[in-house]
Amino acid sequence: MRYWNPLRALALLPCLLLSGCDWVVLHPFGAIAKQQGHLIVVSTILMLLIVIPVLAMTLSFAWRYRASNAKATYRPDWDHSTSLELLIWSAPLLIIIALGAITWISTHTLDPYRPLDALKAPVADKAACATPLVVEVVALDWKWLFIYPEQGIATVNELVAPVNVPIRFEITSSSVMNSFYIPALAGQIYAMPGMQTELNAVINHAGTYEGFSANYSGAGFSGMHFKFHALAQADFDAWVRQGHVGATSLSRAEYQHLARPSEREPVHRYAGVDSDLYAAILNQCTQTDAACGAMSR
Repeated sequence: MRYWNPLRALALLPCLLLSGCDWVVLHPFGAIAKQQGHLIVVSTILMLLIVIPVLAMTLSFAWRYRASNAKATYRPDWDHSTSLELLIWSAPLLIIIALGAITWISTHTLDPYRPLDALKAPVADKAACATPLVVEVVALDWKWLFIYPEQGIATVNELVAPVNVPIRFEITSSSVMNSFYIPALAGQIYAMPGMQTELNAVINHAGTYEGFSANYSGAGFSGMHFKFHALAQADFDAWVRQGHVGATSLSRAEYQHLARPSEREPVHRYAGVDSDLYAAILNQCTQTDAACGAMSR
């Protein structure tokens, strides 16, 4: 009679947890995220070149030189092998050099402040690289505000962009530090009060993707999610026109109301935006009668 073994059930637990993963980091839909995913794969393979042989030799040695194996060679006075020392030290050293070179190149190539024309990313046309879509991102408690200064609209917890058009995100926070992250688009970048960070990226496939804050920021952090909609250019233009219909304007007074802490804020839009609002948020002078200084970066 076979009995149920709880240890076998525990061994299957990691597989159960991984069953909910969609592997979007390794199969993204933006040129920057694809290069970052490729970097993860290459780095993992290089490390496994050391890890797998070490684990295999550990098991092999443990089995070969077990106490019950009388056929194993017994050499109690052995203490050195030049060839073995060269293998043990040269292989990891070569891997470290390779990882260091890849990291150095990728760090500069995938710099989030670097324009996309330097990355050879797929875009709609060369002219698009010179005029990317600008989106001003503000992390609030606990929601995301996206301002489209050139289109004159703003949204809460909804980000929309055209496919194959470069996007330049200008990112800040109203109070505490957050992290702006869309796994399908590019790596995360921090949003900090009184400072501006930037992210240049492009989405190459139409669809709806998940975005969220990857840095704990308080009680409402778990609901700080938003949808990123990648649309064809014509659909994006129609969405912009729709955003100008029937919505209120985002003035400084309206922003003061919006900036109050709230959890799981529903999606809503603003048909107009105070032209100096983002600069006022960045310099933390959003009060109606406040005077703002120079923009910080």
